Amino acid sequence: MNDKRFPIPVMITVGAAGQRAVSTVWEAIECLRTYWPTKKGPSYRRALQACLDALDGWKPAHKARHAFISAAREAGVFLDPHLH
Repeated sequence: MNDKRFPIPVMITVGAAGQRAVSTVWEAIECLRTYWPTKKGPSYRRALQACLDALDGWKPAHKARHAFISAAREAGVFLDPHLH
């Protein structure tokens, strides 16, 4: 089980950790399991499963990244670089 890099890091803001660039599938899983806000909707579950599948080689990292962005938007932690 090797970590997979995202083609482009995802910027999020989570609690005391503040802004964070998530660059790999493993970092995304860590954020989803450890730092995620209490709002864990359907996108959260899809992102966690997509990231686990990417680690196991069942999905490409870019699909896990897209799922992670959807979950971050749903939770209100996604930092869109085009809005700054």
